Amino acid sequence: MQLKKDDKVMVIGGKDKGKSGKIKKIIHAKNRVVVEKLNLVKRHTKPGVDQTQGGIIEKEASLHRSNVMLYCEKCEKAVRSGVRKMSDNSNARYCKKCEELFDK
Repeated sequence: MQLKKDDKVMVIGGKDKGKSGKIKKIIHAKNRVVVEKLNLVKRHTKPGVDQTQGGIIEKEASLHRSNVMLYCEKCEKAVRSGVRKMSDNSNARYCKKCEELFDK
């Protein structure tokens, strides 16, 4: 998976198609990502011992990784990424359209 935490991504499928945000959490076992302030769902909770108030709570649900793409700041759109070997033998991701590096 070429996505990392804090990457800026754009949703390319689903109810939030076209919106972008930062990756908050990656669930590798299920190939899913949680993006900040996107794919919000409502959960109904009862008052409990640890939380004093019940009600309807909005929280972020996960998206399948196939529904998000890396967002290039220079191109200002969702782009495919590639991996390039750097001079110090480390790998770096780059935008295939404008050659901009994502890992700096």
